[in-house]
Amino acid sequence: MNTSDDLRTLSDDQVSRVIACAAGALLLSLRESFGPIDDRARADELRHIADREAHELIAERLQQARPQDALLSEEGIDGQARLTADRVWIVDPLDGTWEYGQGRVDFAVHIALWHADRQEVSACTVDLPAQGLTRTMLDPVPSNPLPADRPIRLVASRTRPPANLTAVADTLGGLLAQAGLNTHGVQVVDVGSVGAKVNEILAGRAEGYVHDTGFSEWDVAAPYGVARHYRLAASHLDGSPVHFNAMPPRVADLVVAHPDLMPLLRQSLDAHS
Repeated sequence: MNTSDDLRTLSDDQVSRVIACAAGALLLSLRESFGPIDDRARADELRHIADREAHELIAERLQQARPQDALLSEEGIDGQARLTADRVWIVDPLDGTWEYGQGRVDFAVHIALWHADRQEVSACTVDLPAQGLTRTMLDPVPSNPLPADRPIRLVASRTRPPANLTAVADTLGGLLAQAGLNTHGVQVVDVGSVGAKVNEILAGRAEGYVHDTGFSEWDVAAPYGVARHYRLAASHLDGSPVHFNAMPPRVADLVVAHPDLMPLLRQSLDAHS
């Protein structure tokens, strides 16, 4: 389904999913056909090509599907026009660029739609092409209890984890034991893309994600919307909702967690703030 007429017949959720999956397939194809990666320069060349071509595919197809909407993309040219738009697609054509160039699986394509009137995102997709997974707001929502037979796991950035995360994890482990929820402590696991981090929670391999050093809106918008669709607790560290389409397009911090874990995680974060 590549024609503009075909795309225009789809719902926003379907448009997001179809285009994200097409970009994900392109990223896999580019990496598979690129040939040997012998050094950092060669990996950076692949990353640059992949970022550009995935952006071009997404921008072209969104223009076909929703020509009146604005676009904010990591690889696009930003401007003031989107600030007065009713609908803005927020796109990261390749989140986890470093991991992609290393041949890892924890990279993603992010697509989300920001509504100015409602101050919320919809039509969010996180496509994880190397994992064969696509998370969307069309997915059924399972109900998963907190695990009691293994440590609770927090995912964090591989390069910029919170400086106090070890202390937070220790405090959280104590609070979980006191509450009779889990006596196995807390582990910290590093993962690449924000979308891949949220997917670790959705997949039941982790229960929380904390980031406190800021990132771009395109890193956050789609994973944030998908997390909330799956009924995870997702917000700024202070509990306030995340808003998008600002100038500059920055998000100060983010916490995503299993809803039963979030009160104790916030208590632990406050103890080390």
